[in-house]
Amino acid sequence: MLSFSNTEIAFAYRTNRELRRATMLFSILAYPFLVTVGQALITLALRLRLPIAWIVKPTIFKQFIGGESLEESATVVNTLQKHNVKSILDYSVEGQQNEESFGKIYTEILRSIENAKGNPAITFVVFKPTGLVKTAILEKVSLENPLTDEENQEFSLFKERVTTLCRTAANIQKPILIDAEDSWYQQALDDICHEMMKMFNREKAVVFNTWQMYRKDRLDFLKQSTDRAIRDGYILGAKFVRGAYMEKERERAMKMGYPSPIQDTKAQTDADFNAALEFSVDNLNAVSIFCGTHNEESVELLARLMEQKGLERNDPRITFSQLYGMSDNISFNLAGMGYNVAKYIPYGPVKYVMPYLFRRAQENTSVKGQTNRELTLIRLEKKRRKKQK
Repeated sequence: MLSFSNTEIAFAYRTNRELRRATMLFSILAYPFLVTVGQALITLALRLRLPIAWIVKPTIFKQFIGGESLEESATVVNTLQKHNVKSILDYSVEGQQNEESFGKIYTEILRSIENAKGNPAITFVVFKPTGLVKTAILEKVSLENPLTDEENQEFSLFKERVTTLCRTAANIQKPILIDAEDSWYQQALDDICHEMMKMFNREKAVVFNTWQMYRKDRLDFLKQSTDRAIRDGYILGAKFVRGAYMEKERERAMKMGYPSPIQDTKAQTDADFNAALEFSVDNLNAVSIFCGTHNEESVELLARLMEQKGLERNDPRITFSQLYGMSDNISFNLAGMGYNVAKYIPYGPVKYVMPYLFRRAQENTSVKGQTNRELTLIRLEKKRRKKQK
């Protein structure tokens, strides 16, 4: 029987001090006003070039980020490995929309892939496409608008870099996740992902595209992509998430006068997410699944579907994943029962990962029940440890 309530397993890797820090953090995140004020103060400090690492690093950074570098993140990777939870190191520095920035990010992503070579604790590698190319170019390509000669060169360089990243991952036998972006330029990335899968996914899924299931069209796109993979003779790598840019997507649709691509309700997103899992398990010979969710019902559903199909818990075609610092009750209990689990671990210099940390803070205040659930579980574990003394 699958249960996520065992806090002893969930927090075995956390010291009492770390649990106290987590209690303080999630207590603050329970108040949207405090999150907004904190974000404004840190943004101001960054603009004024004031030192912020002294307050950020031992608190929110330590909770959600692996470290400032690959080397620093190794401690977290090794700790998780002891509990059979694998790692995905994600360089979470956002592109500054110029070649100097893209070149630096590309070099670091390549380094993160090479760092995973021969390390059983790191099971996937990952990159965010907008760290490597201008969004304006992706938008033009998605709309099939002509590019200037300079833009053509930039887009060709981007495709060349993506190909190198995927080839490097294939050579070291680590699957690579390509993160999803905003809907108005996702088409260009979907097309590139198809090309990469056709090139590298002949025998197994190496390249994974990302499906944001809060989009109304993604379930149909999954079915079309599966048909295309079968027709073209490759395995579809499908990473499923609910989605991270809802307000931005709706605001743009309203401002520009087109129908919102986002589901009208969370229930519709949940239904499509779960339907995507069911469809993929039914087509497991053609699809490999990366289930990125903090939703217990979706995790339970996938585990149940695996059982119904008579699949081993550690079937290499199915991986569960949660973000580092969140939903440890899901990750560690799943891993303890023998499922494939990998934590998404962002890393990067403090000042450059602040946008990521702001998103995590907002997510914890906006996702119904997330913060309260984290707090309840942490308090239960602290109580359990106190009793044991």
